[in-house]
Formats: sequence, C-alpha cells, structure tokens
Amino acid sequence: MSSSTVITNIATLVTNDPSLGDGSPLGLVQDAAVVIDGDRVAWTGESSKAPATDNRVDAGGRAVLPGFVDSHSHLVFAGDRTQEFNARMSGRSYTAGGIRTTVAATRAASDAELEANLTRYLTEALRQGTTTFETKSGYGLTVADESRALRLAARHTDEVTYLGAHIVSPDYADDPAAYVALVTGEMLDACAPHARWIDVFCEKGAFDGDQARAILTAGRAKGLHPRIHANQLSYGPGVQLAVELDAASADHCTHLTDADVDALANSDTVATLLPGAEFSTRAQWPDARRLLDAGVTVALSTDCNPGSSFTSSVPFCIALAVRDMRMTPDEAVWSATAGGAAALRRTDIGRLTPGAYADLTLLDAPSHVHLAYRPGVPLVTGVWRRGVRVV
Repeated sequence: MSSSTVITNIATLVTNDPSLGDGSPLGLVQDAAVVIDGDRVAWTGESSKAPATDNRVDAGGRAVLPGFVDSHSHLVFAGDRTQEFNARMSGRSYTAGGIRTTVAATRAASDAELEANLTRYLTEALRQGTTTFETKSGYGLTVADESRALRLAARHTDEVTYLGAHIVSPDYADDPAAYVALVTGEMLDACAPHARWIDVFCEKGAFDGDQARAILTAGRAKGLHPRIHANQLSYGPGVQLAVELDAASADHCTHLTDADVDALANSDTVATLLPGAEFSTRAQWPDARRLLDAGVTVALSTDCNPGSSFTSSVPFCIALAVRDMRMTPDEAVWSATAGGAAALRRTDIGRLTPGAYADLTLLDAPSHVHLAYRPGVPLVTGVWRRGVRVV
C-alpha cells in the first residue's frame, strides 16, 4: 500500500493552477503544503489546512515548484566538441555542419558507452530539478544507429523522438533525395516502435520545407507526432510547417516574421525557446517578449547537446531567458514547467495539483524568483520524482 507524505512549511508554492493562491498563472500559494499519495499529488493549499498524512517533511521556509520539464534534448551521443566550441568563441560562426563530428563518434561507440553517457547527463539534470525530459536520436544517421539510439533512450523516458532527419547523412552527401527516402522508409520502420515523436531540422544546410513536410508526414502515418527544429539560423518555412501539421512544438523560433508569430498564436503549437544555444553560439536571442505578448504558448528547454548547447541546467536557461530574452521570472518558470508539459502535450506533469504526478523541486530559497536572481548558484536542494525523493 502507498503511504502519504505532507511537505509543509513551504514559503512559496508554485502550482501552475491560476485558480489557486494569488490567481496568477503560477497559482502561487504562500505558507503552503503539498500532500503526496503514492506517485501523485493528492492535495495542495495553505499549511494550516493540510490533511493528516503518514509522513511529514518540513520544507524549512523554502520554495517548492513543479519539477522542470525539459522538452528538447539530444543526449544519445559520444564524444564532445570542445575544439569546435573553443574556435567558435574565438570568432568562427556556428553552422549545422559540426553535427558530423558527433555522428562519427556516436557510430564508433558501443551501446554501453552510449547508455553510460546518457545516464550521466540524466543524473546531472535530475540534480538540477529536471524530472521529465525528452531526448532525440540524430547522431547515428544509419538504420542501425538511429534505432539503437531510440532503443537506449526508451529505457529512460517515454518522451523519445526520432530525428533521423538531423542532417543529411555524410554517406548520402551527393544524394539527399535518397537519404530522405531512407529516413521515410526503412529507417522509419525500424525506429517508429521505439519513439513517440518525429522531428526534423528544417534549416539551410539541413532539410528544406518540402523535405521536412515529407518526413513529418511519413512519421505521422506511422503514429509518430511531429515536432520541428524551426527558424533557428535563418528565416524559413519551419514554423508555418509546424502549424500546418499540428506539431506539438516548433523549437528555436529565433527568426520569425509577423505571419509566423500570428500562426503560432492561433495554433496549439508551442514555441520552445532554447537560450543555451544562443549563449553557446553567440547568436541572436529569440524575442520571447514578442511571442508572449502575441499570446503564443512558450516553453523553455536546454537543447542539451555536445555541439551548440552543452548544458543540462534548466535553472541556467531560466536565468538567460530573464536576462536576455525579456521574460519575467514568473514567465520563465512557467515556461520551464507547464510550458514544457504543453510542448509534450502532457497535463499530468508541470503542475502541482491533485492528480498530477508528484514531481517536485525544493529550492534553498524562499521564492522561485531566486532561480533568475541568483544565477549559477546550485539552489535545488531536494527533488521528488513520482512521489519518491531522489535528491
């Protein structure tokens, strides 16, 4: 039988339920408590009204918020790209071509090496409050290597994305059409059983709009739902294609026309912003303020990958979003929790209300605002995942 636990003496509780507390989108409750029963939240509210439970945890006047939902990462890889990063910080611009370096290292790695690397970064992320993550293939670009990447990822998360269309495989550099045929044919057949999502890098140097549409449509026919790397390096068709195909998320969204913003605002497609990528490439920041003011649903994620955003820290991305993308601290925290859940089309995570999974992050601070106020400080002092304390 499951036991119940109350976490009490919470200075500020982020519920992401505007019907609670102060009525804001974060649904902030002061002097609060949360009751966990099994793997779910059973009750939230003021400490003085908390029901009796089997166990009691004193939060010590600290803040509690939902576990972070990292809805965009690339964690199945081998090697690193230190030299590339060093050169870029010394003046070289970022292009999509560096992915080939990771492809070579990933192909050469064993299953055990790839899984050890994956679990290393998952543990790193968990210590920083991430309780749900999505991760992609995309560094194998052969049938065998893409399918094994997804098989390994599926051991650790349900949010697995087939990204055979990361770049055109070096093996098909002279025949991109043949590679698209592989991605939508034999490779898709091998990968679909291990994935929930299909993604494509729609960008100059990767796949154009027609190729991206063919790839995502083929995946959808196999039961995979679309998401898309869109408008990161230049203006392009990615965002419009995402909306057309009802993609759960259009990711990066740096170079947007007014029509792109309007399309997102009038759709169910989330704009997932990845400030770690701009930080690590010295690129133009996405204009989060423009998106939010237009009514677009925004998520924040790490884009953790060895080339363009080698961070697993959602708190770091929150600080960047507040400082450089003109988000308020409240907006950034919402986007890293409820926004990430929306980008995965989930309602059972990213919030602390009855029935949601008991995924909680305890900060060594009285307010969630400290995530941006104290950048770079390891504020996460406790993490519960599915009702079990894991940090």
